[in-house]
Amino acid sequence: MRILVLGGDGYLGWPTALYLSNRGYEVAVADNFVRRQYDYELGVESLVPIYPLQQRIRTWKAVSGRDIGLYVGDLQNAEFVYQMIRDFHPDSIVHFAEQRSAPYSMIDREHAVYTQVNNVVGNLNVLYAIADIDPKIHLIKLGSMGEYGTPNIDIEEGFIEIEHNGRKDVLPFPKMPGSFYHLSKVHDSHNIHFACRNWGLRSTDLNQGVVYGVETEETKQHPHLATRLDYDHVFGTVLNRFCIQAVLGHPLTVYGRGEQIRSFLDIRDTVRCIELAALNPPAEGEYRVFNQFTEQFSLRQLADLVVSTYPGDARIEYVDDPRTEALAHYYNAKHTKLIELGLEPHYLSDTLLESLFGVIEQYKDRVSWEAIRPSVNWRRTHNQATRV
Repeated sequence: MRILVLGGDGYLGWPTALYLSNRGYEVAVADNFVRRQYDYELGVESLVPIYPLQQRIRTWKAVSGRDIGLYVGDLQNAEFVYQMIRDFHPDSIVHFAEQRSAPYSMIDREHAVYTQVNNVVGNLNVLYAIADIDPKIHLIKLGSMGEYGTPNIDIEEGFIEIEHNGRKDVLPFPKMPGSFYHLSKVHDSHNIHFACRNWGLRSTDLNQGVVYGVETEETKQHPHLATRLDYDHVFGTVLNRFCIQAVLGHPLTVYGRGEQIRSFLDIRDTVRCIELAALNPPAEGEYRVFNQFTEQFSLRQLADLVVSTYPGDARIEYVDDPRTEALAHYYNAKHTKLIELGLEPHYLSDTLLESLFGVIEQYKDRVSWEAIRPSVNWRRTHNQATRV
């Protein structure tokens, strides 16, 4: 199988490409390196040093004997997208190539518009290219559990049966996203669903939870193969951030009372889920949704776990929640389809957080302390000016 990984220089895209290559698939990656530019903009960098993508690919070939193809370009450039797909002839396209931070999308008007244009237009170009070149290509698109929001009912996997005025239908599950980033993911989902219905495409939408961890079997084989580990308040995911704060001696910054519930999965399960989706493609014209996570925790539960696991002193600080969200809510999301396909999850209770602490300890001198505490506020006030 030939698999094209869009966003192959990123936190999840790179280890996914390595995993698939190591499993014997023919793999190519595409990226425009804009994620590295966000670091320059924000004045931060990955805690773990990440090497240029070209060097990463050379190192992987030296270590494994396997090559990974490379395409450099922007998905907003339709000509680039068409050329790339015609050249590589993928059986599956894994789409990670979007601006992935909710806080980044909420900085101001400029960042909100950029996020939506970048994500929605890039995805539309991929859909049109698949339809025009080879509708049999399976699009595996990374969505987000954040698309659903926190409804006061159980969250199904993409669709829900509704009875209204004596009639029944199975419809897309209602979405209540909490940021302009998550809204862009909702727009993607609707566009993909429409393309499958209208053009007979086939797609798997992976509504992914919060990913934790930094190492996979492949990334551990050489320092040049490491993936990024973000700790700043804009791009750092919550469990990774808590672990970094513990090692640094910085209080674990828990928003509100810490009763917000999120879904989580290990980075090693992320790469396996991609393979399971590719090995079990949907039918022609089918749009399907998998809720891609393994466990649910409140923020307070996560913080308590880090404090109890870390061998040194660690403490929790409750701070005002910069997000517009319910500070306590019901949350129960279904996630059976990937388990039925064969996923054997790594559970957080079985995960040795000590290994993550060790990686952080090794590179803690690279931390910019100014980047840790939250500064992006979801609630606009009258004295905030939007740049024009």
